[in-house]
Amino acid sequence: MKTISRHFYGDSEKTAFSISIVENMKEDYGLFVWPCSIVLAEYVWQHKLRFSGNNVVELGAGTCLPGLVAAKVGSNVTLTDDANRLEVLENMRGVCELNNLKCEVLGLTWGVWDASIFSLHPKIILGADVLYDVRAFDDLFATVTFLLQSNPGSVFITTYHNRSGHHLIEFLMVKWGLKCVKLLDGFSLLPSDKAARLSGNIQLAEIILNHEQIEETSSSGAR
Repeated sequence: MKTISRHFYGDSEKTAFSISIVENMKEDYGLFVWPCSIVLAEYVWQHKLRFSGNNVVELGAGTCLPGLVAAKVGSNVTLTDDANRLEVLENMRGVCELNNLKCEVLGLTWGVWDASIFSLHPKIILGADVLYDVRAFDDLFATVTFLLQSNPGSVFITTYHNRSGHHLIEFLMVKWGLKCVKLLDGFSLLPSDKAARLSGNIQLAEIILNHEQIEETSSSGAR
């Protein structure tokens, strides 16, 4: 069953804009707006000046709410999801048209090194609830690390349900030469009316390359 949800952004007195999302409750988990997407989209809105004019790539975008908000505040946005999930990619194109937003939609499978990943040059990488399947973690972090290395000064901003503590993500960051520079409680970012409709323990992390670790590794290898 398809429905359209509307998501509003603005201050307490005035709505700046809204985003309409086509959801399908029965077909695929990529066609539903999960709480992590709502938190990340709110973060984009609250930091709109940081996003305006920058190249933004959303990984595992699904219904792509954060990426659409980024486009609305002036980012050049590429929305990506698994290249094999054709229905999700088609839904993404439809949602862009519904909101009259020009975003590139690209099939990008984590851990696969084809032409699509080499075409991306983001300043900011977004990922909402992409840390849900442990089996995909290494492919995700390999993709994120490649994009960060290929685009100096870029950052990965992700929201996730803290189901088993932050230690697993810390392990992966060390493994892939990354570090967390900001860690926030997701609900602290939300207006009270939005927070009241969500549940869970959601965190937001900003992740960058750990140049010190990379330098240490390079030095050890040179000895």
